Amino acid sequence: MPEVLQPARLEFTPEGTPRSAAYGDVYHSIHGGLAQARHVFIAGNDLPQRWQNRDRFVILETGFGLGLNFLATWQTWRDNPQACRRLHFISFEKHPFSAADLAHAQAAWPELAELATELRAAWPPLIPGIHRLLLAGGRLILTLVFGDAMQRLRTIDAAVDAFYLDGFSPARNPELWTPETCRALARLAAPGATLATWSVAGHLRDALAAVEFDLEKRPGFAVKRQMLHGRFRSRRPSRHTPPTERRALIIGAGIAGSTAAHRLASAGWQVTVLEANAAAGDGASGNLAGVLRPLPSADDNRLSRLTRAGFLATRALLQTLPDARWSPCGVLHLGRDAEHEAQQLKAVAALGWPEDVLRYVSAEQASALLGWPVSTGGWHFPGGGWVQPPSLCRAVLAAAEGIELRLNSPVARLKATADGWAAIGPDGAALAEAPVAIMASGVAAPQFEQFGWMPQRIARGQVSHIPAIQALPLQTVVCKYGYAAPVVDGFQLAGATLQYHDDDCSVRDIDHWDNLARLALMLPNSTAPIDPAGLGGRTGFRPMSPDRLPIVGAVPIANGSSTLPPANTRLPPLPRHRGLWCLQGYGARGIVWSALMADLLLSRLEGEPLPVETDLVDALDPGRFLIRPARRTAGGEG
Repeated sequence: MPEVLQPARLEFTPEGTPRSAAYGDVYHSIHGGLAQARHVFIAGNDLPQRWQNRDRFVILETGFGLGLNFLATWQTWRDNPQACRRLHFISFEKHPFSAADLAHAQAAWPELAELATELRAAWPPLIPGIHRLLLAGGRLILTLVFGDAMQRLRTIDAAVDAFYLDGFSPARNPELWTPETCRALARLAAPGATLATWSVAGHLRDALAAVEFDLEKRPGFAVKRQMLHGRFRSRRPSRHTPPTERRALIIGAGIAGSTAAHRLASAGWQVTVLEANAAAGDGASGNLAGVLRPLPSADDNRLSRLTRAGFLATRALLQTLPDARWSPCGVLHLGRDAEHEAQQLKAVAALGWPEDVLRYVSAEQASALLGWPVSTGGWHFPGGGWVQPPSLCRAVLAAAEGIELRLNSPVARLKATADGWAAIGPDGAALAEAPVAIMASGVAAPQFEQFGWMPQRIARGQVSHIPAIQALPLQTVVCKYGYAAPVVDGFQLAGATLQYHDDDCSVRDIDHWDNLARLALMLPNSTAPIDPAGLGGRTGFRPMSPDRLPIVGAVPIANGSSTLPPANTRLPPLPRHRGLWCLQGYGARGIVWSALMADLLLSRLEGEPLPVETDLVDALDPGRFLIRPARRTAGGEG
């Protein structure tokens, strides 16, 4: 069963200190929460000295609570002229607060008001999993992990420089202070990592000492006589080293390549994007509009978790891009029949997501939302909508410095060099060179030698454009056997067909018939006056992976794969091309995948904390297709 969050309820002691009724404990010292955060956690980890003149620094906190430790750390980092270039802050919370409750509690610290306001503006819906918030212009990365810390710690991949061990009292919340938790923290510790906590309990000291932390007691805060400081003595080499040079070339300026270029450039990379067409987003990303929504399941399978994370990441990105065209008009996904509708209702009940993300609506409610009678209800995503992919491509490429876009620049092959990779044009000349090359060319990728083994299929899809004068008065996107959107630029979109082994790029009347038939099944009696022969449209070719998940990661060298062991919980070691990465297989969900996959790519290139759980990283890795096919199922399509 999927984990369902139980949000915290804000309460106060008679003295005005925030407390938890669930744990019978206060969120911070009654003698001053901000002063406690500075003394115990910031000074207790020898900050800001330890992050000064560093490229990056990573902090992990075991309980986010009201966000006070985070806000105090942010303020200290912001005000330190020698602070690290990028600060990562990872924090776990089993019972997160709503943004409204945070606003109420955080009003007690007016000197943090500006930072607290920015935090709440980016606050995610209360849904289990990893939520990545980019703050302070993207230099401060807050990774919120909603769920049980003991379970979730196992899913994190990071190299942590400082630990804030802050939870409710060990007597009231013992699972957060166990030897298992300490072992999980040690697994994430970078060389020389420190820890700090207000607790000096003997069983905690024993557990930390057993996992190679050298401990000392220091003066505590206010009336508490002592606190604990620790330093990780293990000198194991770090697996998360940052790159020595930040230059990359990207093949393809569709939605995958454009969002990746934006994410890398925003982090200080110099990026050259090579696009064969005359405009960015002119291939599979060239549709007038596409659908943005997650795809839930009652068991919250990998596809459900990834589309949810991708949906939220894309929405967050769009809200920073005033030139990207999109509308959060909502998406209604109708049940195909009564049985499917029952499955949708079951998923809503099992997941327990907030209603502003997902709710079930009856046939009557769906009819009212659509302004058209329908026979089934289904999922309603109030925050979903439509996005115009070419405008998103243009907006992200223009929004970050450090991107050189070269249009009309087809790449014929990739050539390994002493320092990285060269993109070679049809005439044999080198178009660009960089230590890192990223393949994001969609259906063209298997034509390259290094990607010929990739089991990516090409799917032809045609969308029909219905003139506004004949369009339905839809105010929301509707999906069932296909989809239809509100009018965009004078046309209503209906689609889309799906054909394999079909390379016809023309717009065909027979496919208009198909799309209208799908529309009539969704919205009965809606297509009678429409003549398919009079419709325009667009044909595109989508890169589909066998399991319908993206193909993202370092590119394996495909030889001798028949001797590889069967799949386990983690991928076996595979030889990889040095500096060669891919963003492929987005299929019909490029809008949903784009921002999240770009963040994952950057995080892996930089050796930074990852934005998704480790099992999902493996589920996306191109190496999954070189092991025996034990893990190729992503879950049902819903």
